[in-house]
Amino acid sequence: MKRHFAPLALLLFGVACLVLTGCAAPGDPTPARQIIPVAITDLSARQSGSSVLLTFSLPRQSTDRETLEESPGIEIYRAMLPAGSLPDRKTPWRLAYTIPPERTDFYLNSGHIEFRDPLAPEDFSRPAGARLAYMVRTRASKRRASDDSNLVAAGIYPVPEGPVDFHASVAEHAILLSWSKPATPDAGAAAVEYRVYRAEVEILPDAQPSGKVESKPPAMLLGSTAATEFQDVQFEFGHSYLYNVHTAVPYGADSVESNDSPSSSVVVTPRDTFPPAAPVGLEAAAILATTLAPGSVELSWAISPEADLAGYHVYRSEQDNTPGVRIDLEMLSSPTFRDTMAVAGRHYSYRVSAVDRSGNESSLSSAVAVDIAPGGPQ
Repeated sequence: MKRHFAPLALLLFGVACLVLTGCAAPGDPTPARQIIPVAITDLSARQSGSSVLLTFSLPRQSTDRETLEESPGIEIYRAMLPAGSLPDRKTPWRLAYTIPPERTDFYLNSGHIEFRDPLAPEDFSRPAGARLAYMVRTRASKRRASDDSNLVAAGIYPVPEGPVDFHASVAEHAILLSWSKPATPDAGAAAVEYRVYRAEVEILPDAQPSGKVESKPPAMLLGSTAATEFQDVQFEFGHSYLYNVHTAVPYGADSVESNDSPSSSVVVTPRDTFPPAAPVGLEAAAILATTLAPGSVELSWAISPEADLAGYHVYRSEQDNTPGVRIDLEMLSSPTFRDTMAVAGRHYSYRVSAVDRSGNESSLSSAVAVDIAPGGPQ
């Protein structure tokens, strides 16, 4: 009897397993795994002019420690805090902004997200130092967002006046910036400092008359100073830069900057119009002709220290007090030259110049004189 009913028992057991396991059968769909970004832990907030600047790192991994294939979307929550309170999980958070994944790169600056929350008139109607709290979540799918970020708060204070009469001039090794103090200094004017920002820009061809520009990377802080002038030595000729200088006023442990304004902004496109230094150490020697080689005048001088050196030119004259004419057919890449066209029995004066990559030519070097003996160098 066992021999006849064993196959039937096995069949019934298999059917029962399929019924119990359901979707474990091959070919059946499986639930999609949730991708949840790790929580943000470096959120910071501070007032900057008439807005609050939020800064944080965008998560690159999920809670399963897998690399996120795309940037997650961002949800920014905001809350007004009662006087003297700190934000916590019970704070009445309100979703203020949603940034879709395809727009997150717009807010990237040096690997961090920077988002500005504009302040409304009612934010400034509260007592100075009243606080706004912020919390951020990110989302890689619609089903579930990340855990809450760290909670931060920013004090809100009156916005200081910005500097005026902002000017820029170009020197060989620096862009020189200067400005005047605000027309209405703030109460804490004794401790005021100025912060200089720079962004590389592209001047739009069809907007030259109005001076409109398009920023490339966001503005970067170059430095701060208590003086009303600043030197930018980290620039490149031919690039266009937008400079802004902000007044920064301390309020206890906090500090508030002025807004951008036309009177505290300037666009500069530095051009290299500065010639290199004249070469030094010019020496000359007349080489007599032999049966094996024609005669010549051999010139050599010290290598130019200019970083953007392109080459050298050689000038020859038969009078000591005149520069003469250029005798090299092509610009010289090394500080040597052989003049094979010197004529026997004549007196020559040689000078050399240096040329940079922008085409600026230096003044001529000190002259060196050579008297060619009769019968030589040719």
